[in-house]
Amino acid sequence: MPLRAIAYVSQAKPDLSAARLQTLVEDASRFNKMAGVTGVLLHDGERFLQYIEGPPDGIDSVYERILQAGSHVDIVELARGRLGQRQFPYWAMRGLPVDAALLRQLSAGDWSGFARSVNGDSVVLTAVDLLAEVVRPVLSAG
Repeated sequence: MPLRAIAYVSQAKPDLSAARLQTLVEDASRFNKMAGVTGVLLHDGERFLQYIEGPPDGIDSVYERILQAGSHVDIVELARGRLGQRQFPYWAMRGLPVDAALLRQLSAGDWSGFARSVNGDSVVLTAVDLLAEVVRPVLSAG
């Protein structure tokens, strides 16, 4: 089955509370699970960066919900394309707090083809590599 992925950044609405954000992540997780989509949502208090992956029909329905959501504005796609395999199969959706500098670094990163660095070459980290570094401690913690 072919897989697709989308990464984007957006501006959180100023009135988005932590409780509302948690509810949104929980709702997204339930919907994504039914759609066969996995992903992660990073939030720095003002901006989002989200990465989703899954079958084309699932990605289409999840992304349409994202575009219609009232919790954010100014959506900018960083990348959209095909995947050979899931990069982040761990959660239907997981929200993670990050600092603004890290979110800016990820936003400016190389998302081309959702590539990973070759042979763990840590000198040239792609955006997907950096995202994996953000996710790793959460996975290790259980």
